[in-house]
Amino acid sequence: MYAIIETGGKQVKVEEGQEIYIEKLDASQDETVTFDNVVFVGGDDVKVGSPFVDGAKVTGKVDKHGRQKKITVFKFKKRKKYRRKHGHRQPYTKVVIDKIEA
Repeated sequence: MYAIIETGGKQVKVEEGQEIYIEKLDASQDETVTFDNVVFVGGDDVKVGSPFVDGAKVTGKVDKHGRQKKITVFKFKKRKKYRRKHGHRQPYTKVVIDKIEA
């Protein structure tokens, strides 16, 4: 069984036991989180939400928080002596999916 959940403005396909990296959540480490915005549930019995499936939820445990690899943003305009170098590291939360209820 699998499900598609919506979190952090993105949709993620999840299965039980899977580790996912999502936008940072306001939850501490080893805390249980529940995702109520389930868009789709697949498997033997398929359920499609409009926009969300009623009564479906996905629970998981926060494994860790972190920051992704640094990306470099470089702005440049030729012949104008304009150069700007900027770095960014996006924060994330690693969640292990425990249970899918539909």
